[in-house]
Amino acid sequence: MITPGSTVGILGGGQLGRMLILAGRNLGYRFHVFEPKESCPAGMVADLEINAAYSDKAALRKFAEGVDVITLEFENIPTEVIDMLSTIKPVLPGFETLHICQHRQREKDFLKNNELPCAPFEYADSAVSLKLAVQAIGFPCVIKTAAFGYDGKGQYPIKKIGEIGSLNLDFSKGYILEKLVKLKKEISVIITRFGNNSYEIYEPIENTHENQILKHSIIPAEISKKIFDESKEWAIRIAEELKYIGTLCVEFFIDRNENLYVNEIAPRVHNSGHLTINAFNISQFENHVRAVCGLEKIALKKISNAKMVNLIGNQIKPYRENFKLNENEFFFDYQKKEIKDKRKMGHITTLV
Repeated sequence: MITPGSTVGILGGGQLGRMLILAGRNLGYRFHVFEPKESCPAGMVADLEINAAYSDKAALRKFAEGVDVITLEFENIPTEVIDMLSTIKPVLPGFETLHICQHRQREKDFLKNNELPCAPFEYADSAVSLKLAVQAIGFPCVIKTAAFGYDGKGQYPIKKIGEIGSLNLDFSKGYILEKLVKLKKEISVIITRFGNNSYEIYEPIENTHENQILKHSIIPAEISKKIFDESKEWAIRIAEELKYIGTLCVEFFIDRNENLYVNEIAPRVHNSGHLTINAFNISQFENHVRAVCGLEKIALKKISNAKMVNLIGNQIKPYRENFKLNENEFFFDYQKKEIKDKRKMGHITTLV
């Protein structure tokens, strides 16, 4: 067990890291953050922020030697970095999980090997293989970068063959061509695994997106009991198969025929789980710190139904200008200095 008073290292300095730190402080932990960019949201509340490139081995070693356990708030960390740090201090999640979840083909192969449905797909690493993939999958479909994609980045919905020619594709990275599901709803399930068959799991969260970026999350999700039970069961199976320690999120598609598909696995705390801060006795962030530090598992209790709205770009401005909140509303500002289009700047959670 990593006892309170010890230091937790976090790779990545975004808002997820910030909320991990704020939750972990209440448990008595100190936090160091490793982040290439200065003045990051997590670094502002950390005990120490180290700004260096992930290729800087000396800085990575200094970071690892100053903490007792390492976790991450962003899965697109080079796996060789995880491999190196693991020789110095425990890293959770570890190399194997990230190796699977960082690459869509490996992730989908993992799902297929565990008999968990996902949308039909083909892998393409050349113009020729992309043409064959299109013939196999058909239209409509979506082309996704095989690695290092998030918040809709590197995704190209395609309705007809002529649209592919206008894309500037870099086949050195590889792509997944995925059949477009006739979507009814998107949901996510967040689970914290503490060890073998020891976990706490949150109820399914219903999500809506705008411009491929999460906009709204709500509990309870308006779904059937079959989907409710199945999505939780699959999330447990995934966490167990990965031998995961910490909080992870499984994103799902529900089609118009009430079929459930795994969309992707996020090996970290998740944007849709922000509402757990106010809607449950233990948030996804506190549970993650508890799990990676080996603390006891505390039974989840739901406090309230809730809805969360992401504040994107300039939507943060009125809230920073003393916008009046109701008693059931909670405003979170990630303190990002530069406001950018399509950038998550904060969120509002409303208990309902």
